[in-house]
Amino acid sequence: MRTKNIILNLAVICLIIAGCKKKEKQATLPVEKAQVALNISGMTCEIGCAKTIQSKLSKKEGVLDAKVVFADSIATIEFDANKTSEKDLIAFVNGIAGGDMYKASINKKEAHSCTEKCEKECDNKSATKMECKKDCKMACCADKKS
Repeated sequence: MRTKNIILNLAVICLIIAGCKKKEKQATLPVEKAQVALNISGMTCEIGCAKTIQSKLSKKEGVLDAKVVFADSIATIEFDANKTSEKDLIAFVNGIAGGDMYKASINKKEAHSCTEKCEKECDNKSATKMECKKDCKMACCADKKS
């Protein structure tokens, strides 16, 4: 009986010692935001292609935000440069659907994208569409004034 108590006490002490080790903190790098616009060829439809690419990009590690505009064949991606790179993103898009459908390349000219505030003020999507004011200085209106 006494031997059982000694063995049990030693086992409890070993568990306590093993369980109290300090965990090493992993070095967490701050998010280094970067943005890239990619030309994507091979998209044939908005729902099946553009939304699929956008969904898969959004789920990729290091991607903070992804928007794919089917009409322009452009994907605008905001990502953490500490976790992924432009080359990784291009290879990822090229690999979607077996790697035979889509081809991505860096776009020198970024796609036009409005913020929610800009869309509300400039493009009323209801039955009465409003025009931008002549002196509007918002980014979304700059394209329309030419």
